[in-house]
Amino acid sequence: MRFLRLISSSAAFSLRKSFYNKQWFLPFTQGPSSSAGDVEMREFVEYIDSLKNYEKSGVPKGAGTDSDDGFDLGRMRRLMGRLGNPDSRFKALHIAGTKGKGSTAAFLVNILNAEGYAVGCYTSPHILSIRERILVGNPAKPVPAEKLNCLFHQIKDILDESIVLENGRLSHFEVLTAVAFRLFAQENVDMAVIEAGLGGARDATNVISSSGLLASVITTIGEEHMDALGGSLESIAMAKSGIIKHSRPLVLGGPFVPQIERILRDKASVMNSPVVLASGAGNRSVIKSICFVDSRPCQFCDVVFEVERDLQLSSNLLDVKMSMLGDHQLQNAVTATCAALCLRHMGWTITDRSIRAGLECTHLLGRSQFLTFTEAEALGLPGAAVLLDGAHTKESARALVDTIKMAFPDAPLALVVAMARDKDHAAFAKEFLSGARLEVVVLTEVNIAGGIARTTPSTLLRDCWIQESERMGIAVLHDKMPEYQESFGDGSECSLIGMEDRVILTAADSSLADALHAANRILKRKARKGPALHVVTGSLHMVTSVLLSLRG
Repeated sequence: MRFLRLISSSAAFSLRKSFYNKQWFLPFTQGPSSSAGDVEMREFVEYIDSLKNYEKSGVPKGAGTDSDDGFDLGRMRRLMGRLGNPDSRFKALHIAGTKGKGSTAAFLVNILNAEGYAVGCYTSPHILSIRERILVGNPAKPVPAEKLNCLFHQIKDILDESIVLENGRLSHFEVLTAVAFRLFAQENVDMAVIEAGLGGARDATNVISSSGLLASVITTIGEEHMDALGGSLESIAMAKSGIIKHSRPLVLGGPFVPQIERILRDKASVMNSPVVLASGAGNRSVIKSICFVDSRPCQFCDVVFEVERDLQLSSNLLDVKMSMLGDHQLQNAVTATCAALCLRHMGWTITDRSIRAGLECTHLLGRSQFLTFTEAEALGLPGAAVLLDGAHTKESARALVDTIKMAFPDAPLALVVAMARDKDHAAFAKEFLSGARLEVVVLTEVNIAGGIARTTPSTLLRDCWIQESERMGIAVLHDKMPEYQESFGDGSECSLIGMEDRVILTAADSSLADALHAANRILKRKARKGPALHVVTGSLHMVTSVLLSLRG
């Protein structure tokens, strides 16, 4: 896939008139949800928060592998049995992968809703409310607090009994997965889109049987959670291949390196599962142009491909206007389209019109999310372009850099970053230092999953960025240098002449608002021409912090 050209908003709109009618179809947004509703279900939230939560504590080494320390899928199956096996009462699309799961799920949910199907969707993590993880209906919206609270009280005795029988080992994710599956069965959804939490083979969502599975989707294979999934890309691929079920289609997103694709295809062969490769030679999908609507960028794409191996599928959708930006999101859209076409191949009604509508209306909080000028002004950044993105791996950082270069090729860039301890900070920094027009980087801190245990101190992040810049030979001015103190200490207004080509690095252990203001102040001091772009990234919890501040 290639980006071809940049055109104006008026020229872009002349390409076509979308038939998508916002009166009858609402976009998948994952929130935000009402704080009043969360208060209503406080007992449920406190209940599951009392359980082991690996999002807060970090995932143990080997947890997603076939080892004594691994997650126990048998425990999850026993819980399903006590709840009446709700997983057997709906059909499911099961999605695993290192990156792209949530976006692919969002595209699929909107395609299915556009066709008229009532859909359940289970994803993680959430941004503002735990209800965002469980969507239901047409349009698929976060489960109402009243409904979730009612269901919890219906099954609480069973959950209590199960926790005792399992010696207190049931986790936050296992119980929430069980609640979601019970809700989908109770609501009699036409089908559910299920995102695996970690890995695949031992993930709690993998209680889905071959008889209940419509298709498996594996988006990408990367290095995140390597220790938990066996220590190598090959072991990660093996773990994620565990969602492949007998005789059910497998959609591969990709692209994958040859040995990883071979592992996935070999597992599919053993399971007699037809394979659809969404990133093969037949994929001629392309980003044709970028335009701005209400100050926010969107991309016009052709979603064009032919799949001839195992299943014969094809798409010829031209000038699809996507709010989800970047080549990686176009690939996620192609992957979702392949999954939708697999459903069509099985006899489900899926029209090209619904595929187009679903792709066009999809957007997600914290994934290339541009704030409005009103929201930027509320953050103390009047007139600024502000981008929120939860990128936290080198792959997602590279995708974010590519998106920035595509949509804002000449904009000076101010970066505000906070990250969890278990991420590859150096690899993340390298992508931005080598690929973006960086002017200032402010390293800060944010609570991870409601606590500070997994948060990286801002000073450690700063030192990592300093070391990486030195290794790459990039000139920086950081807050441990006397020059920095002379230029920025105690409200100094000294001239920055001679420092125009140096990246400013500083650590801020105060609030996120202070970090944003520091970045803006430094950027103004450098007096770059043209509008600047402020990017908040490094963790979805950073996105949560910004959005919560906007809610007041």
